[in-house]
Amino acid sequence: MIRVLLADDQALVRAGFRALLDAQDDLRVVGEAGDGEDAVRLARELTPDVVLMDIRMPRLDGLAATRRIARDPALDAVRVVVLTTFELDEYVFEALRSGAAGFLVKDTEPADLLRAVRVASAGDALLSPGVTRRLIGEFAARSKAPQATAAGLALLTEREREVLTLVGMGLSNEDIARRLVVSPLTAKTHVSRAMVKLAARDRAQLVVLAYESGLVRPGWLG
Repeated sequence: MIRVLLADDQALVRAGFRALLDAQDDLRVVGEAGDGEDAVRLARELTPDVVLMDIRMPRLDGLAATRRIARDPALDAVRVVVLTTFELDEYVFEALRSGAAGFLVKDTEPADLLRAVRVASAGDALLSPGVTRRLIGEFAARSKAPQATAAGLALLTEREREVLTLVGMGLSNEDIARRLVVSPLTAKTHVSRAMVKLAARDRAQLVVLAYESGLVRPGWLG
């Protein structure tokens, strides 16, 4: 059973998400929060598998709430999916840097929302290649200081740097395997090792690190 926490200041939106999620055999809503402070508090109390987090909320916005959850060692297994009205919301890039596993637009199709919750719970990032390129290309230049230092990148092997570049371009493990002529399991292993060495919470942060470190530049295609 995948346990989900809903964080949105609109009760009607939360009710709609709850009805959709609770109708699934493998999903269950365990709590609702109307602002960021409550979202963090409930995340600590309930330790859900996934938090659906609206960005614009009172008291504490979703960006700050995501950062608090991501930095709490006790919540290391909690995956945050940020919700936004527009696909290229100016806060989404910072949300990914803060530890979000990915993002969804609020008017996404129900089937896509369900898939997103399951994907996030499994530890994968919700970033398609096209969305990744548009998102980072739009906002990378506005980001804060890079998290991936030269010393951090120096820890990677040549193959791991190559894999990090491909992740930044939006390629899946299967795509990377085909590009490098290796098995998907080998590609996944390289991705996992890069995450550990760069202290990345998940694949989404690897994408951001790839851009901020200069391995990938806005406009490059996978």
